[in-house]
Amino acid sequence: MKPIEEIRKDFPILERKINGKPLIYFDNAATSQTPVQVINSIVHYYSFLNANIHRGVHTLSQEATDAYEKARVKLQRHFNAKKSSEIIFTSGTTEAINLVANGYASILTEGDEIIISASEHHSNIVPWQFACERSGAILKVIPMDKKGILDLNAFDKLLTNRTKLVCVQHVSNALGNIHPIEIIIEKAHERGAVVLVDGAQSSPHIQADVQALDVDFYVVSAHKMYGPTGVGILYGKEELLNKLPPYQGGGEMIKEVRFEASTYADLPHKFEAGTPNICGGIAFGSAIDYIHELGIENIANYEHKLLEYATQKLKTIDGIEIYGDDNLSKRTAVISFNLKGIHPYDVGTILDKLGIAVRTGHHCVQPIMQFYGISGTIRVSFAVYNTFEEIDFLIESLKKAQMMLQ
Repeated sequence: MKPIEEIRKDFPILERKINGKPLIYFDNAATSQTPVQVINSIVHYYSFLNANIHRGVHTLSQEATDAYEKARVKLQRHFNAKKSSEIIFTSGTTEAINLVANGYASILTEGDEIIISASEHHSNIVPWQFACERSGAILKVIPMDKKGILDLNAFDKLLTNRTKLVCVQHVSNALGNIHPIEIIIEKAHERGAVVLVDGAQSSPHIQADVQALDVDFYVVSAHKMYGPTGVGILYGKEELLNKLPPYQGGGEMIKEVRFEASTYADLPHKFEAGTPNICGGIAFGSAIDYIHELGIENIANYEHKLLEYATQKLKTIDGIEIYGDDNLSKRTAVISFNLKGIHPYDVGTILDKLGIAVRTGHHCVQPIMQFYGISGTIRVSFAVYNTFEEIDFLIESLKKAQMMLQ
């Protein structure tokens, strides 16, 4: 991997000052920043390729189509899907989950069961609640302990012959815990259940091999992988995608339209109604290129050093409580914590005045916060362009905030 100083030059936003201070961006679990290589691909698209895809015989349309489909192939290879047609472009992880949940809502019957975990993002809870309301299915929850570790013994007991879907995150967005999805997938498949894994938080740090995992659906967002907002993918096994009804109706997803009835296009177009985020898809491919240039293992190893360093430094602050697995080898570069007696929002506000961007609040995981009996946490999350010096300044700033607010 090239030196961090060189990597930082790839990210123009890091030159910004916030409130007169150099930007220190520690909100990467929400959205990572975008390198100039991806920005250039966006500029290039709108400068030279902008046209509708799959429909035109003219040169621009054909070139845009080619670029878009090449991006799909990059994603297929990155996640090791069997076919590029198993990669469905979506607006992000949330739409990808909703697409699957909407499809299964018409397949499930009363008394069928869906299992999720206690640490899920709202986007992997609410769509399944919708599906249960429509179908009469029952939603079950894998409990977790005080470290956010899922109780696999309880999961064994939740699994029955009525379990049709198990939907879990690969990595907790609030705690950074890496869940044992290999075991969860194996146990679910033994009962004949289909498994969807939310890879939004894992994908910047772990290169999932969907065939090796034997996962049925895997969903990710580009904006957490150094790509643009508003685009993501659903990976699904071909036979399962073919069983699902279309999610939306419109152009591109049809073979033939008659007033009496319509027939649908083959994968992947069956689920890609209307004009897609063409530029976003192409730029997502550029983000994958950037990750490969640095090496995802190199990225993960460097981020893990940041995690270890920051955890050690944070523990020197009196009155700090850190949430999540103590075993840092089972965590990605995310730390959620609170300072005793101080509201996380107040800390986040002071840090912003010092140029430090962190996330405060419930992080779209209100059930976790209810479990801990808190309103929210301060979350710092690292990316490949962060530095040890930035962490040192964070620690100084937290101590300053603590003195001001106590």
